Amino acid sequence: MNANLVRWLRASAFGLLLATASAVLGAAPAAALSGVVNVNTATAEELMGLPGIGEAKARAILELRNARGTFRSVEELVEVKGIGPAALERIRPHVALDGKTTLQED
Repeated sequence: MNANLVRWLRASAFGLLLATASAVLGAAPAAALSGVVNVNTATAEELMGLPGIGEAKARAILELRNARGTFRSVEELVEVKGIGPAALERIRPHVALDGKTTLQED
């Protein structure tokens, strides 16, 4: 067998193994959440409880809220850098515009 072909096959197999391992290890089950985060009163820490919202996105939400005032619709969150339609759909069940923040992991 050609040495270059053998190297290519090994590299391909190794790449496939790495991709599979990354997918398996990175696919930790999402924590089950109940309750909501009121995006009009929440702190950065409370916002970070939402799926996919880290420190940078939480700060961006607070900056937009401080600049414009309260959110009048959940859809306005797509104006935050890093929150697109898919991210909005992930957090939508846990976002409120009024009331208390009650989000918790089950």
